[in-house]
Amino acid sequence: MSTNHGASSPAGAETPPVDRSVGESKMRRLAFASIASTVLEWFDFLVYSTAAALVFGDLFFPTLGGVQGTLASFATLAVGFIARPLGGVIAGHVGDRYGRKVPLVGSMLLMGAATFAVGILPTYAAIGIWAPILLVIARIVQGLGVGAQWGGAAMLLVEHAPVNKRGFYGSLVNTGTIMGAVLGNGFFLLLTALLPEGPFESWGWRIPFISGLLLVFVGIYIQLKIEESPVFNELRERSAEAAQQAGVRKAPVGQAIRLHWRQILQAIAAFFVVNGTFYIFISGILDYGTTVLGLDRTAMLLVVMVAGLTQVVTIPFFGALSDRLGRKRIYVTGAAAMAVAAFPMFWLIDTGNLLALGLALVVGFTIHASMFGCQTAMYAEMFPADVRLSGASLGFQIASVLAGGLAPMITTALVAASGGSWSVSLYIVAMAAVTFLGVSTIKEQFRRDLYQVSAPEGSRS
Repeated sequence: MSTNHGASSPAGAETPPVDRSVGESKMRRLAFASIASTVLEWFDFLVYSTAAALVFGDLFFPTLGGVQGTLASFATLAVGFIARPLGGVIAGHVGDRYGRKVPLVGSMLLMGAATFAVGILPTYAAIGIWAPILLVIARIVQGLGVGAQWGGAAMLLVEHAPVNKRGFYGSLVNTGTIMGAVLGNGFFLLLTALLPEGPFESWGWRIPFISGLLLVFVGIYIQLKIEESPVFNELRERSAEAAQQAGVRKAPVGQAIRLHWRQILQAIAAFFVVNGTFYIFISGILDYGTTVLGLDRTAMLLVVMVAGLTQVVTIPFFGALSDRLGRKRIYVTGAAAMAVAAFPMFWLIDTGNLLALGLALVVGFTIHASMFGCQTAMYAEMFPADVRLSGASLGFQIASVLAGGLAPMITTALVAASGGSWSVSLYIVAMAAVTFLGVSTIKEQFRRDLYQVSAPEGSRS
């Protein structure tokens, strides 16, 4: 398999990494902006997961009821994931041609508007079938927004970072994802604690969605205060002839697919169990605990939130560890550990004891963090600079459809069909196997030069 990472290097040779990183003060400012944008973006996207598990079935699909209503609610959740690859394609094309900031800011405007729209959307009782139709449309726009956001934020941060801290700084983007999820669960926890069930289902659930307008202000801040990636600036400053020889084309997404399809497939496999288990933990188990085990909704929200909060520490830890040990070794170990833990985690969950359930989730989230902490830097190092955002976004977002978007719905369907959680454990083992095999084929290059570009097609072996 020919990877062809650099145009200026002989075939098979690796160029030593070039460290053109910015100063610590700029890195801190950039890290803060990237985390803030990611927290709010994923708060908006993931608060939908909590609402889908708790109220959307009754409010938007009341004619179905029971398991069918929950499945329909989770189906609208999955629609957002289906839209994510298109958002990733658009962001990749724009980001590789015009800069990493452009899709990042644009995604915030989309996400903020769509989330606010969900917050003011009439329910089925008010407008009938138009309610779920409009809900799906808003979710599609959310999917486009979050599909565009990750690649811009991730590549902007990693391409600014020092060579020996890429794993750590890259992990901060994914830490923002977790903080967004925890914040969403915490918001719902507060609302369910303060409001009786009637007011909560009538209007309380809308409050987190209406807050989505905050993203607009963060987007304006990033546009005005954050500098473009130094990697992209160097690409932009090349002459037209040099850019053409280096492989920079008018359609970076097409170039990524044609020249680096193997890396895209590897990136999809790498994210499989990471994304799938994340949505099982934050949404599937929330529904399982309340409907199958009969646990209190507020208690379940609290347990999921506290367990997820541990990743604010563990994701940066594993990101920093990957700067010392490399990405691949940690990643494959995490995939194997998730497969081993799949059945014991659900044995603990099935006890119905909240402490045991919390322990199971902490174990699951920690194993998840071992992979998620390495992922951003590993993705950046898998692709040359001129197609980096396109390739990384495609791998990330396609896997989000195949794994994450369907996971809560598959979890609910498996439990209903099998009558037990053992089928969900097998599902996790299968996803872990996909990730283990995929990452095993990736070439370790955690010190590579991020300024390298694609080799011209005629020079490829």
